[in-house]
Amino acid sequence: MKKSTKAFHHILLLILIGMLASSCGNTYAQDNKPYVRIVKMVVDSLQLDNFRAALKEHAESAIKTDPGVLTFYAVYDKDQPNNVTIFEIYASVAAYESHSQTPHHLKYISTVQNMVESLVFTDVIPIALETKVK
Repeated sequence: MKKSTKAFHHILLLILIGMLASSCGNTYAQDNKPYVRIVKMVVDSLQLDNFRAALKEHAESAIKTDPGVLTFYAVYDKDQPNNVTIFEIYASVAAYESHSQTPHHLKYISTVQNMVESLVFTDVIPIALETKVK
């Protein structure tokens, strides 16, 4: 999924968001179960600081303002810091669809579109989701 032109990435990113938002009518979504996804991306190494700032702002806004965004974890690879992984849990597919249209999400997409060199979305089914609360 790697392409060198940034314009292609922008178009691909917008297409993927649209496809994911419109293709969520499966039985998993109809059960109103949590919607869990993993996003893996490679970021332009020259833009890492700006990317991290934008992603952090986006995550904080999502958790603070979107009731359907339950979990948003973003990490980068210790040895390859431009490899970023995001783990997201939404209350439902509808909550994800709502989140994808929020001003802060659209701002994030607009901000990072030329920073991302490759992007892979993986929808997953939870086996165990446990968190220790302090």
